[in-house]
Amino acid sequence: MSLLHIFFWFLTALALFSALMVIISKNPVHSVLWLIVVFFAISGHYILMNAQFLAIVNLIVYAGAIMVLFLFVIMLLNLNKQTEPQKHIWLKFSGIIAGGCFLLSVSNVIYNAQNTTLELSKKAVLMGEGNIGLIENLGKKLFTDYVIPFEISSVLFLSAMVGAVVIGKKN
Repeated sequence: MSLLHIFFWFLTALALFSALMVIISKNPVHSVLWLIVVFFAISGHYILMNAQFLAIVNLIVYAGAIMVLFLFVIMLLNLNKQTEPQKHIWLKFSGIIAGGCFLLSVSNVIYNAQNTTLELSKKAVLMGEGNIGLIENLGKKLFTDYVIPFEISSVLFLSAMVGAVVIGKKN
């Protein structure tokens, strides 16, 4: 087993453990800190896939900016057990169903992506190209094949910002 394989499995175990700690942690600040560790592990995976730009963007945008915003929101909301409303059993059940559907769709995407990635990497090795993770190829794909999902995600971010302002606004 090579050093890259060992590093890959270490990052994978770190990401899974940290993701579980995000869910298990009782303190919301600790959950955010564990999520930062998850983002660092994912950036390590990006570097292993020769996608250095994505790794740096992941660190700057997610681990840097968005996690700081999460910490500010958690501190501003002042979450207490006394003010938290009790959830109905049907709400918990529908959450479990939605989570299961999400898990099925993610596993389907991972299975299909695994086959596609293997084919692309075989073609790149056979053609002698090693520029799979470069920014030029990412930009071409992003603004040709994935322009609609890219714009939809920007609208989702805008609506999340409006929602944060509405939640943070005093009556």
